[in-house]
Amino acid sequence: MTIIDVHTHAYTHQWLELLQHEGSQYSLKTRPDGHQEIFRADTPVAFPQPGHFDYELRIKQMNATGIDVSIVSLTCPNVYWGTEEVSCLAARESNDNMAEAQSKYPDRIRWFTSLPWEYPQRAMEELARTCDKGASGVMVLANVAGRSLNDPFFAPIWKEIDRRGLPVLLHPTDPPGVDLMDMAQFDLSWSVGFMFDTTLAITRMIFDGFFDRYPNLNLIASHGGGALPYLIGRFEKGDEVELPQRRKMAAKPTDYLHHIYYDCITYDPRALQYLITIVGVDRIMFGTDWPHQVYDTSGALANTEVLPRDQCVAIRTDNAMRVFKI
Repeated sequence: MTIIDVHTHAYTHQWLELLQHEGSQYSLKTRPDGHQEIFRADTPVAFPQPGHFDYELRIKQMNATGIDVSIVSLTCPNVYWGTEEVSCLAARESNDNMAEAQSKYPDRIRWFTSLPWEYPQRAMEELARTCDKGASGVMVLANVAGRSLNDPFFAPIWKEIDRRGLPVLLHPTDPPGVDLMDMAQFDLSWSVGFMFDTTLAITRMIFDGFFDRYPNLNLIASHGGGALPYLIGRFEKGDEVELPQRRKMAAKPTDYLHHIYYDCITYDPRALQYLITIVGVDRIMFGTDWPHQVYDTSGALANTEVLPRDQCVAIRTDNAMRVFKI
């Protein structure tokens, strides 16, 4: 069975150095265990680890765990910081590094391009450049420096992504208002804040008619879609009582939940099984979040292994092969 990991991350040393010097509200701070972590003010955002930077180490890990293809992406805070030139430079640095990795390991590495979304014209230029270099899709965070993804400001970028029919990995970051949520005290940013960020972003898209405007892009909701599967009843009830004058979407909320894709990163096999009952096994793809420590590859393998054989193959192999044309 070919195993394709659609949710796995990479940084570069040059990107991290640029963040240290030009990161605006982002900085590196020392954790209680002595390691450095990326923070937004006092909120932890991401923990750079050796696997983020070393593709030889990544390939060894893939070989050891039986993963055949990794589709890598630049995780948060991506390139939404600094000036226009800094954001564009950070995107080029990350994208070129991933393109080089794909050239070195053409059968093992694919990648999502990162774009300077705050500058739409530059973002479209980077999209064209990186698609020419072999990008398999687009990485976007659930909010762009606090701005909603369905903001009309981003419409030119979405229109071009839709025209190309590209897969889009939507990944959470520190949500708007995080400074008021006391996330830092118990490090709730990844366990609660990330889920809120993904859920809010995609719910806005659904109710705003986003997927009616851009039907050709294949959106992948990280971490099993956050809380989306568990809110299906509330979405349907909200749609039932909505005023017709305020309705923007053409179909039912459930139809859109069946339209998008999800990764299998739910941390618990029961949650994954529930996700399957809500959206169908054909909408879920394999992911590990490697090399982050909050979820290990063995967990993703174990949670899919307990599924019926046909469901396991669909999640680990078939769905990603279809979406990414591998």
